[in-house]
Amino acid sequence: MRRRVWCGVGWAVLVTALTLIVYGSRAWAGASRTGPSRSGPSAPAPAAGVASESTGAGAGARTGAGAGADVGVPAIARVWPVGVRPSVLRGWEPPATPYGPGHRGVDLAAAPGSPVRAVAAGRVAFAGRVAGRGVVTVELAGTGLRTTYEPVRPSVEEGTEVGPGDVVGVVAAGTHCGASACVHWGLLRGGTYLNPLSLLPPWLLGRGPSRLLPVLTG
Repeated sequence: MRRRVWCGVGWAVLVTALTLIVYGSRAWAGASRTGPSRSGPSAPAPAAGVASESTGAGAGARTGAGAGADVGVPAIARVWPVGVRPSVLRGWEPPATPYGPGHRGVDLAAAPGSPVRAVAAGRVAFAGRVAGRGVVTVELAGTGLRTTYEPVRPSVEEGTEVGPGDVVGVVAAGTHCGASACVHWGLLRGGTYLNPLSLLPPWLLGRGPSRLLPVLTG
């Protein structure tokens, strides 16, 4: 009788041990596949003001003379539209949506009557008035881009071929910049507005060594 009891106890212990071994190994294997628990320490958050590579720079980095360049825009400008290195009264502020608020270009300080120049070689696509303002549009050669200048009194006609630094008109009086006189400089590819400062190479933006520029007259 006792032998039967001890045999029964032995089998019970053996089954219990095997059960613990099987379930324990399964639990260990599951943990190794899923990795650390979700309740464990998380990766450190990026420091404030640092943009990830997937999102690029924030909108604030795209305003003013030091704005970041738009991808795919060649730095082909050889002069500023007005002056040598004019003040940027208002920078590029891309809208969040196609019809949302923003500033689709840059405003450059310039006195009325100052010459307005083509920044790169191209062809005049439009010279006339839009909504009461004088506008000159130049298609930049071989780029699919076009630049706009306003308010301007045009001195060129549609179809005129221009080179870098050629005068396309003079600054007209206007209210775009309030009490300050300015030229609004825009850049488009198709119907998409881009940052016109992207056309300027570093040496024109003041980020590189100076270069001797040709004397421009007229």
